[in-house]
Formats: sequence, structure tokens, C-alpha cells
Amino acid sequence: MTDYQYVPHPRREELRQGRPVRTRDLRRLHHENPLVRFNARFGLRVTLIIGTMWAAYLFTVLALFALPSAVHQGVYYVIVWLSSSFLQLVLLPVIIVGQNIQAAAADKRSEETYKDAEAVLHESEQIQRHLEAQDQAIADILTRLERLVPPAPAA
Repeated sequence: MTDYQYVPHPRREELRQGRPVRTRDLRRLHHENPLVRFNARFGLRVTLIIGTMWAAYLFTVLALFALPSAVHQGVYYVIVWLSSSFLQLVLLPVIIVGQNIQAAAADKRSEETYKDAEAVLHESEQIQRHLEAQDQAIADILTRLERLVPPAPAA
């Protein structure tokens, strides 16, 4: 009938079995070394606490306590206070908040890409079934034609 043999891609089964990777699924959180696992979880916990706008507000208030002393000492100390105390204390949690938002967006994109891959896989399977049905129909037509038309004489 046909010489074609469909061979599914190995990734096909992996895709069916798995799910999209998310930030929380990183290896270090599930590492076999307890020290690596502790450090990863502790660092993540601290990041989750510090990486909030509430921490930024708290750090702003904390930094403002030193402002009167800096103003009293002069413009140079106000600049030093601004760069070393205020900006570092306040921007750290704000940057972490931004990174958390970006990580959530990356997780969402990963999940959407995974769903797209599943949809493409499903569609390709449907195309494969359609092609197999067409191959069978063509083979049936050829069989009927061969019965109707006698073979040509050999030259």
C-alpha cells in the first residue's frame, strides 16, 4: 500500500507526561544536598519578605530617620545619605518586586507556550490520522483500478 511509516517524535510523550517549568520548580529547592536546599529556601524566603512594597515603605521610613542628621552636617552628607542609605534601602525591595513580576510573567509565558505546544501536537496527530485515512482511500482506489484495467503487456 504505502512505503511511509509514521515515527512519533520522542518529545511527544515527554510533553504528554510533563508540565511547564515554573520558577518555584528550580532544582535548588529540591536539591539532594541539605545545605544547598536550605540556602535556596532561606534565600527565597528572605527574597519573598524583602521583595514587597511594604518592605520598601518600611525602609523609606527607616532611611528618613537618618535624614535630619545628614542635613545638619551639610550638602555632602545629604548626597551620601541619598546614595548610600535611601536609594539602596528603598530600591532593593522595589527591584525585587519588579523581578517577581517579571518571573510571574515568564511563568505565564512558559505555561502559554506549553499549551500552544500541546495544541500543535494535537493538531499534528489529527493531520496524521487524516493522512492515514487518505492513504487507505487511495490504496482502495488503486486496488479497484487494478481490477478494472488489465496489466499492460510486457514489451
